[in-house]
Amino acid sequence: MLAVNLGTRGLQEACALLEYANHQGGTYLSDRRIANGAEHPFKIKMWCLGNELDGPWQVGHKTAYEYGRLANETGKAMRLIDSEIELVACGSSNSSMPTFGSWESTVLEQCYETVDYVSLHAYYEELEGDPLSFLASAVDMDHFIQAVIATADAVGARLKNRKRLNLSFDEWNVWYHSRFSGDGPQPRDAPWVQHPRLIEDDYTITDAVVVGTFLNSLLRHGDRVTVACQAQLINVIGLLRSEPGGDAWKQTIAYPFQQMRRLARGQIIQLIADSDRYDSPRFTDVPLMDASATYDAETGSAALFVANRSLTEQAMLSVDLRGVHATNVRTSRTLHAQAGQDRHTSNGVSHDAVIPRPFSAYALDNARLTATLPPLSWTIFDLEAARD
Repeated sequence: MLAVNLGTRGLQEACALLEYANHQGGTYLSDRRIANGAEHPFKIKMWCLGNELDGPWQVGHKTAYEYGRLANETGKAMRLIDSEIELVACGSSNSSMPTFGSWESTVLEQCYETVDYVSLHAYYEELEGDPLSFLASAVDMDHFIQAVIATADAVGARLKNRKRLNLSFDEWNVWYHSRFSGDGPQPRDAPWVQHPRLIEDDYTITDAVVVGTFLNSLLRHGDRVTVACQAQLINVIGLLRSEPGGDAWKQTIAYPFQQMRRLARGQIIQLIADSDRYDSPRFTDVPLMDASATYDAETGSAALFVANRSLTEQAMLSVDLRGVHATNVRTSRTLHAQAGQDRHTSNGVSHDAVIPRPFSAYALDNARLTATLPPLSWTIFDLEAARD
């Protein structure tokens, strides 16, 4: 995935970048690439038509109509250079933008036929004194996804276009904006600093559970959210942290990501779930347990991912697995506070305090899995199931 600049640049520059990256050779820019040491095209398939152009903080900010027209004309020109590319239109920078909804509708009315995806971005943080709302952040992510799907489908219906747009959730994570309010442009008289430390969040057990629920939300909507990625991976609000010339380590949020990447295979299972619920200052009727699951008939495996949002109470889990004919739990691991830890515990340069640990408080009998989940926990089950 690569983004073209539709803020300070435009159609010609986008086409030039595509020609340089993807054209075989024999043109000025493709020959420049070869001369620069890349004999073969990069064959970049997915291209974002700009980035967050609904945001007034962007240099080159556009109205929805201006951006939609530009995205449409740029996309059509890019397809003349490479007909196999996929194109992503900029959706809202987040669901709290004042133009959310109307932005997607107006933009897609201009470029629906040309693009393949509409993008979503969302970052969440725990605000002082409200951990329960933070733990419910995936509820907002669910609503965000469902609203964009509904808007895109409504535009398609108005245009009498049977094509179905998918969603590219190409920026998401926990990000503590409030801790880094001074990370904006430096004052004009500030000394220049090479590679300054910027937004290097230390992620906690609570953050890991929340990220697990984000992954669950993305997986549950995998029929339409067919692209989802974290834009930053190392140091800058990243899964990994490192020190110059020194150690590197996994943040707490890396583990749910790693586990789902390894275990989520085959088909996404549509869960019919019931759970105790709670209200928070920002959200109502929030399920205490949040889950997603996959089943791979080819390999005879299933995976279950479960978060317990309760800060203080265990959760009793009961899952009917007859549909996948589960016969055995290959492995089960849980991430939660250990003795001497609390929900704010994080990993650091010299230790891995927070890691998924073997979990045994479960039973599988007659294709029914029961378990007692620790408070504020992320738990995974790798199951042996029926093969085709």
